[in-house]
Amino acid sequence: MTGTTMTGASPRAHAGGANRWVILVVLCVSLLFVALDATVLHVAIPSVTEDLRPGPVELLWIVDAYPLVCAALLILFGTLGDRIGRRRVLLLGYAIFGAASAVAALAESASVLIAARALLGIGGAMIMPATLSILRVVFPDRRERATAIGIWTAVAAIGAATGPVLGGFLVQHFWWGSVFLINIPLMALILPLGRWILPESKGSSDGPWDVLGALMAAGGILAVVFGVKRLGTGVGLLDGRALAALCIGAALLILFVRRQRRREHPLIDIGMFSRPAFSTSVGCIIVAMLALVGLELIAVQYLQLVLGLSPLQTGLRMLPLTFAAMAAGATGSYTIRWLGPRRMVCTGFVLTAGAVLLLVLMGQTDWPALMLVSFVMLGFGLQTTLFAAYESMLSEAPPERAGGAAAIGETSYQLGAGMGIALLGSVMNAAYAPGLAAVRGVPAESSAAASHSLGEAYDVAERLGGPAGQALRAAARTSFVHGVHVTLFVSAALLLLGAVAGLRLPRIMDCSAAGQDRDAEPEPLREERPSQGRPHAVKVPAPARPGDVATVESGRTGH
Repeated sequence: MTGTTMTGASPRAHAGGANRWVILVVLCVSLLFVALDATVLHVAIPSVTEDLRPGPVELLWIVDAYPLVCAALLILFGTLGDRIGRRRVLLLGYAIFGAASAVAALAESASVLIAARALLGIGGAMIMPATLSILRVVFPDRRERATAIGIWTAVAAIGAATGPVLGGFLVQHFWWGSVFLINIPLMALILPLGRWILPESKGSSDGPWDVLGALMAAGGILAVVFGVKRLGTGVGLLDGRALAALCIGAALLILFVRRQRRREHPLIDIGMFSRPAFSTSVGCIIVAMLALVGLELIAVQYLQLVLGLSPLQTGLRMLPLTFAAMAAGATGSYTIRWLGPRRMVCTGFVLTAGAVLLLVLMGQTDWPALMLVSFVMLGFGLQTTLFAAYESMLSEAPPERAGGAAAIGETSYQLGAGMGIALLGSVMNAAYAPGLAAVRGVPAESSAAASHSLGEAYDVAERLGGPAGQALRAAARTSFVHGVHVTLFVSAALLLLGAVAGLRLPRIMDCSAAGQDRDAEPEPLREERPSQGRPHAVKVPAPARPGDVATVESGRTGH
C-alpha cells in the first residue's frame, strides 16, 4: 500500500486525544467475540456428543472448522478491506457472525453445526484483520501502539481462556446451543456502535485481488490438517488417505508461495519472511496459540471426564489462566522495554513449558493447588510470548506492507489455534486408543467403539454393565490420563523449541530516532472539501509500522 484514506463522521471518527482509546475498546470487543468462539464450545463438547452423536472425525471438525476457515480467509478479507474499506468489512463480519451463531445454536445434526462453525469462521476472518488495521491507523506512536497491542493481545487471550468459563455456565443452566446464542444480542449492539464510532480507512493499493491464491492457501491448510487428524486416529503412518492429504496440501502451499513470488500484487509479500525477526515472530505466534488452545481442549475433557467436575466448575478452574493473561497483557509494554523482544519471548515459552511439565504430575486424583499454579504460569507465559511476538512482527514489517503483516499475524493466531486442536488432539487420540485394544471380558467391537473418545468409552461401559463395564471404564480412564501425559510432554518439547527459535529476535526494543522508518517520508495532510451532509475524508500518508511518528492536527488524524 502507498497510502491510507480515512473517512468518518466528525468528530467521532477522529483518532486524536482520548477518543482513540474509545475506538480501541470497540475493536477489542470485536476481537473478543472471535477469540471467544475459538474455545467457548470446548466445555460443551460432551453435551454436543450426547445430543448429536458425531463420529470422532466429525467431532474434531465441529471444534476446529471455525479457526481453520478463519485462518484460511484472513489474507483474502484483509486485502478486501484495503480496497473497499476496513470498517465496511468489519461491519459485514458482524452481521455474518450473528447469523451464523443463530444457525449453530439451532443445529440438529453434526453436519449443520460444522457448516455453521465454518460460516462463523468467515465472519471472524472479516473481523480480525480490520481490528488490527484500524488500530494501526489510530495509534501511530510506537509507545502508545505497544500499549494498545498489549491490550489487544490480552483481550485475545482472555477471550480464548474465558470461553470455557462462559460455556460451562451456559451449558450447566441451559443447553449447548446457548453458547452461540450469546453472540446475537452482542452483535446487534456492536454493529450500530461500530458504525457510529469507528473511522473508515482504505489502502490506496491497486491491482487484481488474487482470489485463486487465497483458495490455494485455504485448500493447502485444510488438506494438511486433515492428514494430521487422520494419522491421529490410529490408522498408521502409511495410511493412503492421510498421506494423500498431506502431499496435496504441501503441493498447494508450495504452488501458492511460487504464485505469490511472481505476482506484482501478491496477497502475501513472501520477501518479508526472509527477515529473521519477522519469520520468527510468526512462528512464535503459531506455537503459542497451538499450545494454548490445544491444551485447553484436553484440560476441559480431563477436568470433566476424569475428575468429574461440572461444566461450570471446569470453567472456574481455568479462570486463573485468564487473570494471569490479563496481568501479562497489562504490563507487556513495560516488560518489553525492560527485557527486550528476545528475552521476553524466550522467558514466556520457558515459563509455559514449566507449567505444562507441572501438569504431568496430575493423575486420576484432584490436586487443586498444583493446577492453580500451573494455569497461572501457563496464562502469564503464553501472553508474554504473544505480546512480544506481535510487537516484533509489526515493527519488522516495512511500512508499505503494514496491512499484509497484520493479516499474516492474525492468520498465524488462528492457524495456531486450529493446528493445536488438530495436532495435540491427534497425539492424544493416538496415545489413548491402544490402551483399550484388549480389555478382559470386553468384546472387540465394544473396545473399538470405546477407543474413539473417553465419553464414548463411558457410554459403552454403561451399556455393557457388570465386571466388563467396570473394567472398560477403569481402563479408559487410565488410558486417557496416559494420553494426557504424552500430549503434555509433546507440548513442552514444542514450547522449548519455540524458546530456542526466539533467540533470533532483536535483543532490545528500539524506540530511538534510529529505529524509525527511514524510507517513508511523511507527506502533507490533504483534506477534501466534504459535500453538505456527508462526512469529510482525510488523505494520510502510508500506514507506518510501530516506531513511526505521527502528526495529529486539530480536526484531522494522520500518520
